[in-house]
Amino acid sequence: MKRVAIQGGNGAYHGIAAENFFAGEEVEIIPCITFRDIFKAIGKEPNVLGIMAIENTIAGSLLPNYELLKEYKLPIAGEYKLHISHCLAALPGQTIHDIKEIQSHPMALMQCDDFLNTLTGVKIVEHEDTALAARDIAVKKLFGNAAICSVRAAEIYGLDVLATHIETNKRNFTRFLIFGNQWMVDEIQKDEVVNKVSVVFTLPHSEGSLSKVLSVFSFYGINLTKIQSLPIIGREWEYQFYVDFDFIEHERYKQSLVAIKPLISEFRTLGEYAEGQTPKE
Repeated sequence: MKRVAIQGGNGAYHGIAAENFFAGEEVEIIPCITFRDIFKAIGKEPNVLGIMAIENTIAGSLLPNYELLKEYKLPIAGEYKLHISHCLAALPGQTIHDIKEIQSHPMALMQCDDFLNTLTGVKIVEHEDTALAARDIAVKKLFGNAAICSVRAAEIYGLDVLATHIETNKRNFTRFLIFGNQWMVDEIQKDEVVNKVSVVFTLPHSEGSLSKVLSVFSFYGINLTKIQSLPIIGREWEYQFYVDFDFIEHERYKQSLVAIKPLISEFRTLGEYAEGQTPKE
């Protein structure tokens, strides 16, 4: 059985991603309030894994989560890309015309803006989590209230689904990273083909420093799939770079790392893992 810490409650998209990543295995979801709490849960129970959203095709990167990966130094075991589809859920026996208040996470509310604009006389309320919004409605018997959440959350908390696929952009995907202590990562990856890596590095504050590094990667046939810069706190106008890339030949990938070492100031591998596939809608 896999025990996986997530941000949010049962039925949250993090939990769905964890269950899908470990399809065929029994999965126990450990709800956490914040993303940092996921890392704390692993610190308390070393056999627990974590899963955390790192980017969304609409909202972009979750920058603080990159910093958490760097701070806690837990290696990445894999990634999962989940198609995000929202529904409107309420207590049984109601119709959409009975709803006077809708609550959900701010990101979900933003992603369903077009749908919400079709409603009149409905109050929109931000909540800490999509699934917990559904739970609150169920536990508190909040008639006239609805949650924007996953269909899975509606099922868990016994709510009726009043509308499905209410997100504005149907090409809405979130990429999640799975991580944990090294022996847990080794267990997950024992039958995997590792072909992707996430790293973080800093560069000297000099002209052309980034282009030189990128040229090395290009020479060795390394395919950069993402590059994200973040400022270094306390070092004005200096940046660290979080980079994802995939590769075919492991030896050339290793050679590229040796080649860039003289060009960079600091370097850390956050994880080597198998690239996740983007699911069909």
